[in-house]
Amino acid sequence: MTERLYYSDCYLTQFEATTQSVSGEGLRVVLDRSAFYPTAGGQLFDTGTLGGARVVDVVDDGDVVTHVLATPIAAGMVRGEIDWARRFVFMQQHTGQHLLSAVFHELFGFATASVHLGEAGGTVELAAGAVSETQLREAEARANAVIVENRAVGIAFEENPEGLRKASERTGPLRIVSIAGLDKSACGGTHVKQTGEIGALLLRRAEKIRGNTRVEFVCGSMAVRRARMDFELLTAAGRAFSRPLEEVPAAVGALQEAAKDAQKIVKSLTLELAGYKGRALFAAAAGGRHWEKLDAVDDATRALAQAFVGCGKGVFLATGGGAVLVASSDPAVHCGNLLKQFGRGGGTAALAQGSVADIGPLAAALGI
Repeated sequence: MTERLYYSDCYLTQFEATTQSVSGEGLRVVLDRSAFYPTAGGQLFDTGTLGGARVVDVVDDGDVVTHVLATPIAAGMVRGEIDWARRFVFMQQHTGQHLLSAVFHELFGFATASVHLGEAGGTVELAAGAVSETQLREAEARANAVIVENRAVGIAFEENPEGLRKASERTGPLRIVSIAGLDKSACGGTHVKQTGEIGALLLRRAEKIRGNTRVEFVCGSMAVRRARMDFELLTAAGRAFSRPLEEVPAAVGALQEAAKDAQKIVKSLTLELAGYKGRALFAAAAGGRHWEKLDAVDDATRALAQAFVGCGKGVFLATGGGAVLVASSDPAVHCGNLLKQFGRGGGTAALAQGSVADIGPLAAALGI
């Protein structure tokens, strides 16, 4: 059984321990005690070194913690060292998640259904079908106010604790993480001692998922990096539009409207051009029959075919990407029946669309 040192001291970065087992050619190590946090509760594992070897994964195997190494080590006494920069970032994120979940519960009664803490930030999935922008801003402001208050974050072990934000199904002594005057939750993760150490909490976006709402957030140094990246992206957009930052959204909106207008004009001209081309193809077609080979069959292709057969008795076949379009004003040709006969699809006597694996027999039947 591995004694989990991070339970009582999240700030411990160096320790000594004895190997209980070494397997996988020396790459999987179980210790009698460890400060390395394994992936659990939505939080990623710690990295660092163990016996001089780089730790690449830490696995929660029930009563023991398994350390996965990049290079093998021998059994015996070993020294472990935690990557503190990574550990502290996750301490900020995890404590920030407790704070955010507590705030959403306090303000709106939203329960947290699940949590994920990743390399780029965290998410909380709220048991709420919708969360408004006003609610997001209010929750963010409240969370940051608690951060500024620098409330104590306590860790204790309690038997049958009362007042938990979310009831626990576990029995026996529970590890309880509390934020003074705000939250009390059962949790095995690593946390800071004061809310001020979270630094800041920034909400990124909210999206619906499984009938709930997933809210993305970042804390501390990660929030600063994300805010800096956002600012640099917005500054680049401002330079591209030759506008100050506050005018970028309006410039983007105007560009989108202009693009929509341009698309309408392009579509209209494309269809008009298809009409001209269809009539020209009919004038040059032998016996009023033509096979047009394209990359794809689209609206312009249909306009081309209809313009072709609109000139008189004729048959038009277009192929592209396995799709086939047959149009005809010839009563001797039933487009839908022919397409079903030689491929897949259907339609009327005058117009059909589908797919044909081997176009040769259909073209021969049409006399093209």
